[in-house]
Amino acid sequence: MLAQKTNAKAWELRAALDLAQIFKARGDVATACGLLVPLCAKFTEGYDTADLKDAKALLKELNG
Repeated sequence: MLAQKTNAKAWELRAALDLAQIFKARGDVATACGLLVPLCAKFTEGYDTADLKDAKALLKELNG
């Protein structure tokens, strides 16, 4: 993924969030969580950004 190579965490998270939504729709919760958990852990700031909030909300929903 280009976002990984350029260390663009926000873009990487946005792409992973979209992909996680697809996995969720297919019922593959483990893969969706596997994408989002490590990416969310990389963030040390920007906790109030929409994408990070959405990712954390999706994780909460998946782990419900």
